[in-house]
Amino acid sequence: MDFSDLHYYVPTPKAIEPKVIERDLIVYGAAPAGITAAIQAKRMGLTVAIIEFGTHIGGITASGLGASDIGAKEAIGGISREFFQELGKYYNTDEQWTFEPKAAKYVFEKWLKDYEIEVFFNQHLEEVKTEESKIIEILMEDGTIYKGAFFIDASYEGDLMAKAGVSYFVGRESNATYKETYNGIQFGHPHHQFEKWIDPYVIDGNPSSGVLSGITETNQEKLGYQGQGDHRIQAFNFRICLTKNPDNRVAFPKPPSYNPELYTLLLRYINAGVWDAMNLHTMLPNGKTDLNNYGGFSTDYIGMNYDWPDGNYQTRERIFQDHFTYNLGMLYFLANDEQVPQTIRDEVNSWGLAKDEFEETGHWPHQLYIREARRMIADYVMTDHNCLGDLSVEDSIGLASYQMDSHHCRRLIIDGRVYNEGDVEIPISPYPISYRSIRPKAEECVNLLVPVCLSSSHIAYGSIRMEPVFMILGQSAGAAAAIAFKNQSTIQDIDYQQLSKVLLDHGQVLQWDYSIEDDPISRMKSTFGKQ
Repeated sequence: MDFSDLHYYVPTPKAIEPKVIERDLIVYGAAPAGITAAIQAKRMGLTVAIIEFGTHIGGITASGLGASDIGAKEAIGGISREFFQELGKYYNTDEQWTFEPKAAKYVFEKWLKDYEIEVFFNQHLEEVKTEESKIIEILMEDGTIYKGAFFIDASYEGDLMAKAGVSYFVGRESNATYKETYNGIQFGHPHHQFEKWIDPYVIDGNPSSGVLSGITETNQEKLGYQGQGDHRIQAFNFRICLTKNPDNRVAFPKPPSYNPELYTLLLRYINAGVWDAMNLHTMLPNGKTDLNNYGGFSTDYIGMNYDWPDGNYQTRERIFQDHFTYNLGMLYFLANDEQVPQTIRDEVNSWGLAKDEFEETGHWPHQLYIREARRMIADYVMTDHNCLGDLSVEDSIGLASYQMDSHHCRRLIIDGRVYNEGDVEIPISPYPISYRSIRPKAEECVNLLVPVCLSSSHIAYGSIRMEPVFMILGQSAGAAAAIAFKNQSTIQDIDYQQLSKVLLDHGQVLQWDYSIEDDPISRMKSTFGKQ
């Protein structure tokens, strides 16, 4: 199997004659939010270019997350809803809410072609030049310069925002910061926890023998307390497209740098009678699945991503490769290691990578699932008060409707047993997202919008961070940029009534209709698994 093209970062040499590319709007990131932002701006008459760090479009939506984290369908409007309608055409139905990666790629490529939006690939941001709180131009590693009247940072990491000098936060705020309930360190939540007592030491009961791989913290004196803030972020993984179809199935290959000791803890869990690491298979069309994390030990590489948000490109490449090795290695281990019970090996070997997906990267998804990185600090910060309906906003640019959902942030030892910490799953009803949360403070930047790494607390971001919502926020950012461009104003000074009219005219849903029957607990259970 050839994984030579599977990378987050490959350095690009300086061009002999660097290009200068100028558009009305420059969008950084070809993930779904960047694509919808570009389409909306183009619809409103702006010239647009999308700059993509890597070599693929569509972000995680086109890289394995085919079980849409939709929440309430009625809360999804605009171009985001059009995406599922386009998928319906692809599958010859009205709307399609689960989809193969290649189907998502098809829709995004079709849109970019239809709207004549140019995407520049392998563009690694190096420098952002500003004057008087305004971005003038951005410089790439290969020397290319992009100039625009307005910019949108649609990246999962918020690199453009950060290099422009905009305030941001990484980690979990304390509950005290915004007077929240579900932020910070979280003990006691039962989700995706070890169901049995599992010894954490290399030799059972012997702390001096060292701890097993995968346990990130051992000092019980530094466990922290409920609601305490820290630097940790929720775990990453790959969303893996699998199939049982013998004609389309590729056996799990041994990854580079394979180390079976990474899975000793998983083996102990299996031997204790719990086999659930692959339970969260969500079926997609044509016999494929979206494999996600489930249970105490699964595809989430807990605690191994803290350096990603502020890391340089080399650091992120290392973390990317570590996650690839861990995720593929787990599947290979379960399928082949003789310590694994035969029944489990047989079950895992009935699955394989889908031969007709990700052909350029050895049938492995090219995008790591960056569930959380930087988060801007703007004039308005979305918090769990918004998610729970205790606070609302009057400048809505779209709705979020998925539960507050944080994956575990660390794996540690408590009273001699393995324990995962950080998972939170709290049902909510749909709620509006503030325009002020996607624009920086005026004193920091007046021509930048940030629809992905928006201004939100960690736990509120756990609800907002879903791809259909990012598409909604991207479209709204594109509309705001177009209005500011036409009015020759800053993005802070546009008239919200004008923005809301444009958004409603283009199909956005800005307020939840409470006449719609909404049982958030039932809806939480009926959505497509934990994201």
